Parts: sequence; C-alpha cells; structure tokens
Amino acid sequence: MRSIYPGRLSARLLLAALALCAGSALAQDTSSLLPVTEAYKLSADASQPGVLKLHWDIAQDYYLYRGRMKFTPGEGITLGAARLPDGEKHHDEYLGDVETYHHAIDATVPYTAAAGTRRLQLAVQYQGCHETDPKICYPPHTVKLDLPLPAGAGGSSGDGLGRSLGTPGATGSLGVAGTPLPPEQAFRLDAVATAPDRLLLRWSMPPGYYLYRDKTELAAPGATGLKLQPVWPAGTHHQDDYQGETVIYFNEVEVPVGIAGPLQGRKRLTVRATFQGCQDGGICYPVMTRTLDVALPATGNGPASATADGAEAGAPAPHDGLLLALLLALGGGLVLNLMPCVLPVLSIKAVSLLESGESPARARRHALTYTAGVMSSFAVLGVAIVGLRAAGHALGWGAQLQQPLVVAVLACVMFAVGLSMSGVVQFGASLGNAGAGLASRSGPAGDFFTGVLAVVVASPCTAPFMGGALAYAFAAPIAAALAVFLMLGVGLALPFLLVGFVPSLARRLPRPGRWMETLKQVLAFPMYLTAAWLAWVLAHQRGADAVGLLLVAMVLLAMALWWFERSRGGRPASRLLVLLLAALTVVPLYYLTHVPPPTATPAATEGVVAYSPAKLAELRAAGTPVFVDMTADWCVTCKANEHTVLDTDRFRDLLQRTGAVYMKGDWTDVNPTIAAFLQQYHSPGVPLYVVFPKGGGEGKVLPTVLTAGLVDRALTEASR
Repeated sequence: MRSIYPGRLSARLLLAALALCAGSALAQDTSSLLPVTEAYKLSADASQPGVLKLHWDIAQDYYLYRGRMKFTPGEGITLGAARLPDGEKHHDEYLGDVETYHHAIDATVPYTAAAGTRRLQLAVQYQGCHETDPKICYPPHTVKLDLPLPAGAGGSSGDGLGRSLGTPGATGSLGVAGTPLPPEQAFRLDAVATAPDRLLLRWSMPPGYYLYRDKTELAAPGATGLKLQPVWPAGTHHQDDYQGETVIYFNEVEVPVGIAGPLQGRKRLTVRATFQGCQDGGICYPVMTRTLDVALPATGNGPASATADGAEAGAPAPHDGLLLALLLALGGGLVLNLMPCVLPVLSIKAVSLLESGESPARARRHALTYTAGVMSSFAVLGVAIVGLRAAGHALGWGAQLQQPLVVAVLACVMFAVGLSMSGVVQFGASLGNAGAGLASRSGPAGDFFTGVLAVVVASPCTAPFMGGALAYAFAAPIAAALAVFLMLGVGLALPFLLVGFVPSLARRLPRPGRWMETLKQVLAFPMYLTAAWLAWVLAHQRGADAVGLLLVAMVLLAMALWWFERSRGGRPASRLLVLLLAALTVVPLYYLTHVPPPTATPAATEGVVAYSPAKLAELRAAGTPVFVDMTADWCVTCKANEHTVLDTDRFRDLLQRTGAVYMKGDWTDVNPTIAAFLQQYHSPGVPLYVVFPKGGGEGKVLPTVLTAGLVDRALTEASR
C-alpha cells in the first residue's frame, strides 16, 4: 500500500493533540485504507464533441467533496462551468457546511477547442475522506487527462474513451496513450565532461514519458579500476504497480557523475548506461543500453581545477600541508565559541564554571569532561564523513540540518534547556534524564553532553579559517582528515580548558552568589531564540504544517517537564503521566517526517537566477561573468554575508556595472545538484562563492566571509 500524506492531517493533529491532553487516544490504524486511485476510480468519455463526461466509482465508506473539485484546461482548451449534481449536505467539523458524494458521481464539463488543437488535455483535481475508523482525509489528488478530440471538436477523430490502464504511472494519468515513440526518441541521452574527473549526463524525454532512477546503471567498460558515481537529483516519489516504491523523472533530468579511480593521461572515456522507462498511461519499454564516447578535458583546463584558487581564499588545497590545516582548524574551533549558534549552549557551561569557582579541582573536572564530549563528537563526525566519502557519498558540513526531523528535535532540545534554565524544571542526578536534561544537569554527564550539544549546533556556523581546514579534511587521507576534525574540537574546547587549568584565569571569575540564579534565567532567552530560529529554518523546509507540528511537540514537552517537576515525590501514577506526555511528544515529530516539501515554487528574487548546471554553462558560453552563491537558511555565515554585502544597493550597482549575473543555489533542503557543485570545488559546505570570468576559464573561489571590497575586486576582474 502506498503512503498517504493527508493534506489536512496537520490541522487535525493540532486539535487531536489538545484532545490527547484530556485523555483521548491519538493512534489510528491506517493499514486498511485504499490507495486514492482505488478509493475513487475516475473514467472519462470525450466521444461527444464539446462535452467531457466524467464518472467516479467511490468505494464503500469513502466520500468526495463537491466543493473540492477543480478543472484546469490544457493548451488550446477553454472550459465552461462544470455541471455537478447536488451532493448530500452536512456540517463538517473542519470545513463547515459542505456537500459530499457517496458510491458514484457523474459530471459533465463543456469545452471549446482552438483551431488546430488535436488533444483534449486538462487536469482534474478532487479530494475525499474515509468516514469510518480510521477517519482520515486524502490530500487533493490530480489526474491529468490527455484524450483525442472527436470529429467536429477541432481535432482528429477517435473513440475518446479514457480509462485507467494497468501500467505504471506517476501522476495517475488517465486516457488512451498515443502510439509509443521509438526508444531513441522517447529517451534521449547525452553526456559531457565538466571536469577531468566529472561528467554530466542528461536524459531528455517528451511529455508523458518518465525514467526510473533505480533501474539505471552506469559503467565504464574497458577502463579497469574506474567507477562511475552518479549523484541523482530529487525526483518524483511514486508507488509503482510493478517496481514498488520508486523514484521517477519526467521531461529532463541532469545527473552529475563523479569518476573514481586512476585517470592519468586519459583523454576519452566510454560510458555505458543501462536504464528503463515508461510511457505514462501506456507501455513500459524493455531495458535499454546506450554507449557514449566522452572526451575528457586535460587537467587544469576545466572547472575541477578551479580550487587551485582556494589558497587565495584561505582554503588550502589538499597538497598545501597538514600543519597549515591543523592551525586553521584550531583557529576555526576557537572562533566557533563566538558564533551565535554556539553561544547559547556555552551559556550553560558559563554558569557551571561560575558555580564551581571555589573549587579548582571541580573546575578541572568540568573542563576535562566537557572537552571529552566535544572531542568524542568531532571524532564520531569525522569517522562518519570519512566513511561516507570512501563509499562515494558527498556529505557537507552542517548537512544534518537539511533533515527536518533533526531541526525539529534540536528546537525541542533548545526549548527544554531554556525551560530548565528558567526554573520550570530542575534536573537532578537521576539517570533517566536525557536530551536537554543531560546537557543541563550537574556532574560529569551534564558536562559531557553539553560538549556533544555544542558540536551539534556548531555545524551550521563556518567560522573564519574553519572553511580551509574542512576543505582539506574532505579531500585528505583518512588519518589527516581525522586529525583536522579532532583539532577543531580542541579549538572549541580550549577556552574552558584554560579556565579550568590556569588558576589565574579561574580567579578572575566572579564569586558565586544569588546573582548567578538571575544570570542563569537570563541566559535561557538565547535558548528560546535559537529554538525560534530552528522553527524558521523548518518553515522554509516543510512549510507552515511542519511548524504547527513542532509547536504541538513543544507544548507537550513543556507539559511533560512541568508535570515532572510537580510530581516529585508523588505517587507512581503521577510519574506514569509524565511518561505518557513524554511519549506523546514524539507523535507530532513522527508525522512531521511525512510532511512533503512545499509544492509552490517561491517567487524568484529580482536580479537573482536560480542555480542549474545548464544555466551556468549557457551564461558562460555567452561570455557573461557569473557570481555563484551557494547558501542555506540554516547557515549563519551565509545570512551575515547577505545582510552586509550581497543584499545591498552597492552589490546590485556592481552587478549592473560589470554586466555580471547573480546566481544562487539554495542548500537548505537536500539537493544533490548543489552537493555535486560543492564537491566539485572541494567545499565542505556552505557558504561557497565562485566568480566565473567573462572570457571563460577557471572560476575563482572567494573566502567564506565576504567584504564589499573583496567582491568588488573579484567581479571587476571577471568582467575585463
């Protein structure tokens, strides 16, 4: 059974969560629900000129909303008012007064076709619900009809009868598919080398055809030791009748492909692609194999060698030496302590060190245990990145914040830590506390897990000098890469180590007193601000529904912590309620993982071009200088650069004066195309700024921290 992501589920869950607080049950078994195309079977008849007849067969215990039907014409088609029968009137608890249909419905849609139009194309959208337990509503479902026009309606003749075919389809299209094209026309494949060790493959398909991602294999026959590593962009998730849960692509898909292995002196490469695709609403083609001969650019003549300019930006290439990378890592770790994403967590340790100011031994224990948490976390992170890199995967610094669940959990942790510092709950020495409790409790566990939390929230921040060290680590041998990550940990933990082990510094700390409780409560507000920032990031990733679910989780979490404090020393039943509330906190987070990205494409900002490899190649071929900005909403350094340099009148005037194009790539969510660009320039993450000159040639990588003068010089040189 395919997954169902109800469009109204978020609103229902908000109300259901309130009901749960009064004792009602939330969980429902959805295993018996039908797929939307089986619950509402649509057929179409266009045999009568000027009139499209639609018929829905509605399964038992399901219904359709009359007011949720929408008809959108295709090219050359003008629709009249749809004629729908009256439905059963009743009051819906969420939508108010509505009309619904049960069992079956017949509707007609009048239309006119422009001269020369041969096909009746339109989109039919409808929405319905299951009215018995589990009571759940489907998201609005759209069916794309493509029917031959009957004689006298402006096109060629045909029987015009649309019907659901048993072949795989991604959009639920109905209608008689046209005569299948030959495979060479239905699936055109091109390949070009964008660097000595990187290809770009492009499948082009006419409307109504799609390609399977998981049925595609790439090889380099005759090239011993070479392995092709594709980075697939996000596609359309589809429950296929034959392939099961899979990903497909319509129209066109560009796939960056890395070449791993010895390429010394190789000028050409043979690429063999094996793949399969289908005609939507028609046939599925047998597995196809294409062999392409690709010319490789000489080393230093393509974009891949552009990272040689990284030394100018303070980012050493892998051959620049381990010592310099370690020094940069130490400096980057030190500066991380001042970054706004780390400061809230460090406030916890500031209070702890002040409280232990009268005991040098205790201060040393604080510092050592906190350092152990920091170093362990950086070691785990380094091992994970090295392992994924060895397996051929690209992983960028801060990439975990591309996962909405990670963002939501971090927001809850920051919120819980803030509540603890505000005095809503006081965590003691109980071993049952986790998450925020581990970070805010006293003793070695609190120190250790504060170090862990500091590393987790530090990842969106790229401090000055840190980018170069990470660039080295992402391309260096395993031992050197791990050493760089550990040195970052030393830099992050060094201030607390100094305070703990240098008595003269410790003596400069203020004496403990009642003022410390006030300071602790004041420092709770940076925690709340961090949680608000994470909610803002989540809104950009998954929209308002996801933020609503996060707020429900936070309310339930606050209730659990409040009752935990109230029930100290109480009866076991009181503690049981704490566990119940804590368990309920997980429910909205679970549903949050099922919220799809917003379907609406955000309006393009004036003067900004969205990044794509094809558009960049087009601009470069036209001799246009290009400023490429790879950014993300969770990247604090990116936002600072935008505020001070890129989102200013001076920068816009500079673009106009130099004739340059400002191209931006958004890495807030997972985007394999942008990940491939970052990997191409050996960048550990965002921000990444590359300026491509007017006359062609290599792109120039700029520092991660921009100044107006630096950008002015780079674009002026690029425009000459």
